Amino acid sequence: MPRAGMTGSEPEKPPQIIRRVRFVERGHGGAWKVAFADFVTAMMALFLVLWLSSATQETKMAVASYFEDPTGAALTGHLGEGEGGDGRSLTPNQIQDLAEEIREAMKTMPEIGELGKHVEITSSQEGVRIELLEDEKGVFFDSAAAVPTARGREALLAIAHELQKLGNNLAIEGHTDARIFSGRPDYSNWELSTDRANAARRILVEGGVDPSHITQVRGFAAGRLRHPGEPEDPSNRRVSIIALYNE
Repeated sequence: MPRAGMTGSEPEKPPQIIRRVRFVERGHGGAWKVAFADFVTAMMALFLVLWLSSATQETKMAVASYFEDPTGAALTGHLGEGEGGDGRSLTPNQIQDLAEEIREAMKTMPEIGELGKHVEITSSQEGVRIELLEDEKGVFFDSAAAVPTARGREALLAIAHELQKLGNNLAIEGHTDARIFSGRPDYSNWELSTDRANAARRILVEGGVDPSHITQVRGFAAGRLRHPGEPEDPSNRRVSIIALYNE
């Protein structure tokens, strides 16, 4: 029925509904902090990789040494005084200590003391490399011979005395120069380099090195020349003893 004051032709208007929305301001939370921390960590990792890729080998080994021994406990004492009494595991930072102890041991033997200039100790990716370098006359092995000289034998025994204190595995390599071996038709630089490495192995064991610690005996002939530009240089003839880094 139409309301008062309205004609019958006018429709009834629907009631107006007003909705009031109340906005409550809230904080941003901590999610952005987590994302920012992840970003900073990723950037630090990137810069560390870039730095290491351009670092020297010594720097890389020092970094590796830190992660192997963060407290520096392995650097205290002398070689052979590690836990368990079975020899301290060699870490990259101990290269200089090992070199000095070998040189000092050789100085105590007058008959081989002058050979120190023919012994070179360096670091490599495998471990500590001790190289016995020949000269034109032959120092540790006579030319074309697989049996060590008397001085070579004494030098290997002195080195064995230091290496037997370690708990590291060893690899022994023989190398020749590029001159063709002509002594025997059935014998070449391959056999000569391998036989010299094996002769060194026997003397190291005689000097106290645990045979189970010698894991590799290699003969390279002239395949890995010390001086590639001078393939007949006598110092290409050498025996290398590598104290392998422990995994």
